[in-house]
Amino acid sequence: MRGILLSGGMDSTALAYSENPDVAIFIDYGQVPAKAERRSAKKISGDLGIDFYEITIDCSDLGCGDLVGNDSSEIGRFSDWWPYRNQLLITMAAMKAIKLGCTELIIGLVAGDDEYRDGSEEFIRLINELISFQEGEMKISAPAIGKGIDELIMSANVPDYLLSKTHSCHKSNLPCFNCRGCGKQQAVFDKLNKAYFNE
Repeated sequence: MRGILLSGGMDSTALAYSENPDVAIFIDYGQVPAKAERRSAKKISGDLGIDFYEITIDCSDLGCGDLVGNDSSEIGRFSDWWPYRNQLLITMAAMKAIKLGCTELIIGLVAGDDEYRDGSEEFIRLINELISFQEGEMKISAPAIGKGIDELIMSANVPDYLLSKTHSCHKSNLPCFNCRGCGKQQAVFDKLNKAYFNE
């Protein structure tokens, strides 16, 4: 059985559509847009017929930057950096997934996410070694890490109605249109529109 860490954003949604996992795990870890992300993830899971599970653990005291609504760290290159966030989320999701009987946990990383070390192929290799070393031998995979999100969406023929339900804003439960998450989503939609009209 396979699970996916589903944030309700474009990347994990496109991957859920293309990979058809058995379960989706959403985590409210204290991020500002958790309400909208949860709503998106739950609707998307329902549309795709994926069993939906959620974890709520307030880690906001450990975060910084846009996602928690305070000052960014000098360590991170961008304002949305949250220390060890992917490691935290993968660990919590793996804890839930192993109880559900999963043998693989899919992570929605795509090309370009290696702006942060925990979005790189090397990070996935290392976190997979660590998690799979432990009891249960669960595999951590990022099947789309070599593809741009626009490539993934087009190659998997992700339907428009599904993309319209995603939430990518880092600062709010409504799109703010001035954070890196909103900027990335708009850039992807622009690429998809150009590809569509050039067909």
